Amino acid sequence: MVAGDTSGAGRAAGRRARRAEHRAHADYTGGVYGSMLAASVVIGAGSLGAFPRAELILLLLLTSLVFWVAHVHAELFGARLARHAPDRRVILRVCRDEWPIVKAAVPPTAAIAVSPVLGLDVPGSLWLALSVAVAGQVGWSVAAAHRAGASRRLMVTTASVNVLLGLVIVAVKIALTH
Repeated sequence: MVAGDTSGAGRAAGRRARRAEHRAHADYTGGVYGSMLAASVVIGAGSLGAFPRAELILLLLLTSLVFWVAHVHAELFGARLARHAPDRRVILRVCRDEWPIVKAAVPPTAAIAVSPVLGLDVPGSLWLALSVAVAGQVGWSVAAAHRAGASRRLMVTTASVNVLLGLVIVAVKIALTH
């Protein structure tokens, strides 16, 4: 892009470059955290009412949104306010950076939504959502390690740790249902 280029192609190239730079510096912490949050919501959903799938879908999405708002608030007003008031650009960046918390709830929510098509009853739907959440947790952590340039050994280690954490979540689910 030439300096001062205000053509549509120049602006589009600038946007692509900014998105590529953001992806290069992406932080997957929110995705790992959001996946663990979704898994914990699924295991804690023992007393669903007359519409358990709809209630769980709302519970997953609303819980992730509440935690997203909490993280944005903590990021903006915890440390930043002590230094200076955040401007609109900073607020939008923090909102975007914390959005993986919400994105991580989407796959388990989708699993709940499609579970009737798969012929699953409500307990089967919960297990499917839990499995999807744990797989997301592992996937986000491996993606973070890969993006950071970690060795294969470190990527296997992070996957193993997150599988172990997922198994702990599954053990809690089994303990709560028996």
